[in-house]
Amino acid sequence: MKAGLGAAGLGVVLQVTPTLAQVSGTNSGSTAATLPPVTVEAPNQVRPRAVSAHRNSPSQRGRVAAQRNAASRQAASQQDGREAGSGRAATSSENSYVANSSSAATKTSTPLLETPQSISVVTRKELNDRAVQTLTEAVGYEPGVRIDASGYDPRFDAISIRGFDITYNGIYLDGLRLVGAGLGVFKTEPYGVDSITVVRGPSSALYGLGSPGGLIDLQSKLPTSQPFHEVQTLFGDRDRVQGNFDFSGPIDPNGQFSYRLTGVVRDADVFVPGGKDNRTYVAPAVTWRPDQSTTLTLLGAYQKSKTPGSMFTYSTGVGTTTDIFTGSPSYNSLDQEQGRVGYLFEHAFDNAVTVRQKFRYVDLDAVTRYVGFLGAPVGNVVSRYTGYVHDTLQSAIMDNQVEAKLATGPVQHTLLVGTDYTSSKFTDKQGFGFGVSDLNLAAPVYAPESIPDPAISSSTAQRQTQSGVYIQDQAKLDHWILTLSGRSDWVRTTGEDRFALTRQTQSDQAYSGRAGLTYVFDSGVAPYVAYSTSFFPNLGVDPSGAFFKPTTGKQTEIGVKYQPPGTRSLITAAVFDLTQDGGLVTTGTGVTVQRGEIQSRGFELQGLASLGNGFDITSSYTYLDMVTKQAGDSALVGKFPSGNPPHTVTLWGNYALPLAGPFAGLSVGAGARYMSWSYGDDLNTFKNSSVTLVDAALKYDFGQAAKDLKGLQFQVNAKNLFNVHYTTCQVGYCYRGAPLTVIATLGYRW
Repeated sequence: MKAGLGAAGLGVVLQVTPTLAQVSGTNSGSTAATLPPVTVEAPNQVRPRAVSAHRNSPSQRGRVAAQRNAASRQAASQQDGREAGSGRAATSSENSYVANSSSAATKTSTPLLETPQSISVVTRKELNDRAVQTLTEAVGYEPGVRIDASGYDPRFDAISIRGFDITYNGIYLDGLRLVGAGLGVFKTEPYGVDSITVVRGPSSALYGLGSPGGLIDLQSKLPTSQPFHEVQTLFGDRDRVQGNFDFSGPIDPNGQFSYRLTGVVRDADVFVPGGKDNRTYVAPAVTWRPDQSTTLTLLGAYQKSKTPGSMFTYSTGVGTTTDIFTGSPSYNSLDQEQGRVGYLFEHAFDNAVTVRQKFRYVDLDAVTRYVGFLGAPVGNVVSRYTGYVHDTLQSAIMDNQVEAKLATGPVQHTLLVGTDYTSSKFTDKQGFGFGVSDLNLAAPVYAPESIPDPAISSSTAQRQTQSGVYIQDQAKLDHWILTLSGRSDWVRTTGEDRFALTRQTQSDQAYSGRAGLTYVFDSGVAPYVAYSTSFFPNLGVDPSGAFFKPTTGKQTEIGVKYQPPGTRSLITAAVFDLTQDGGLVTTGTGVTVQRGEIQSRGFELQGLASLGNGFDITSSYTYLDMVTKQAGDSALVGKFPSGNPPHTVTLWGNYALPLAGPFAGLSVGAGARYMSWSYGDDLNTFKNSSVTLVDAALKYDFGQAAKDLKGLQFQVNAKNLFNVHYTTCQVGYCYRGAPLTVIATLGYRW
């Protein structure tokens, strides 16, 4: 196998295509979640190549809404000391699988029924029940989401929505984008979040540059007004040892100041020889609430991670993988340090006007060392080369909002006006060399050896600034809700090759919008129709020397949501027609042109409920039909982009046995994810087999057996319970799926 590294732009305009990575666009213009390596003849020929991914009326409805809101407030009061925060789910994230509202799709606290877009919220209770350890695990049961097109890989949260990658340009924390670049992708610690929201479809109307597939917004754990303490010890296969802690509560007697301190320490192996999945994470937060109208929360986090630099195993043929690791345990690491500081500020002048400001600064440093194959094996022996990548990323982002509630006659308006600004700097250094032993594929031996870092052969620096202004009106007239959003963005990107001493600068400007109409029946049924657009600026020039125009997306969506008043349940269904225009594609001669177009159409169904008898359930079905409409290679036109299964079904349920019975305190959970066949390459010459993965959980609350043990719990989770061995291929590259993983958690709350 021939491998190398390619480069692309900052977030994703500043994106370096990891050879070892399994996330990004493809030569056909597909934006599914794989980053295939750029092939080279030898390490001394490797050069980075720029690529881009690509007021309710006094009616019956008013009374029903009041009852629904009252039920939400009652649920929110049972949070065990957790704070909902602005725009958080109205229902307790700790006690239910069902959220009533979210701010992710509208930047205002909006009931899910009134949001004209397909949206799902993964609550803290579901994260706890499934013992989620990664962001990909967290969203794996959500409709429209593809998480394992590139197999098992602890280095990155490679995710696509509706067939389009969001890894670099669709991950948000507290409503602010986490810029990703090259091998410096921000790593998420799920234990540090309260809930996770998946917004499907273009969202540029409020957030600016992004994927047409949608976005994922993580909500941080915030300080609580009531004392809360938790410690956990985790053990698992592959020598996993982990400790978690989460402390929160008021600082002063008056409750003006409160704090939260969350942390994780982990030492774990992975299935490749010598591979590690280590992490140290600590996240402090302090909230100042001088009065009922003002809140200022300071947030910080530091994280140090160590994962393999390469996860590749040898492929013997089309659509196959083996257990033979292609790298060397002596030179296989991705060491990353990241830190962030920021704040969330909100002040309500009265019941009509609220101002908010969010800010975050991120600093990230990632050093990757790996070994790859140099050419094809000769007599079962293959020569290898070394790769070294050092990426740094600094990013500052601020979002200013003014929300006003007003009326024009019988129409009630929630008006939002905002401006945001992002400034990012990315540097990338790469080197390729030798100094590593050959590998005998018939009898692989991974003896310890001293492997030096190769000399740096390329060095690039890129900067990007984005400024945006947006406005939104949510207008309500009795049962009708009209949501109109519009935005204008200005993006400037500068790239510098420090070896060739060349510089490239380009500026882009784009408009994006969304229009949605919803009708909420008294019964809790809410049909809606929406149209939305997205854009993403591309770095580089076409063969004539002209700058590429931004890649754009447009979507029409029709859906219906059903939430019976007074219940913790929600059913949603949506059909969509989504097209990405102007994607960059590479011709057979290696020339990049802008004429790619991919259409994604499909149907999504989700049902979730938290029932009064201790039963929680979430389920989904996704049908996806994609086609390449335009491509640099005419042979790809009319083909289904690889790695995207047409059918996906998920089901997870957790049942807490009755407290009055002999098994009081016992909870059992089980789930399954089915993915149908998918094409393994963009020419559609072979298919991945369908696969069904089963998960299970068993939890026991010792407090039900003895009052002195109140707060003590033990939990065991198994993922891929039957240890199914499966392979996933995309754009012709094949990866091993996640093996059986067992994690035991002993936790204590007080």
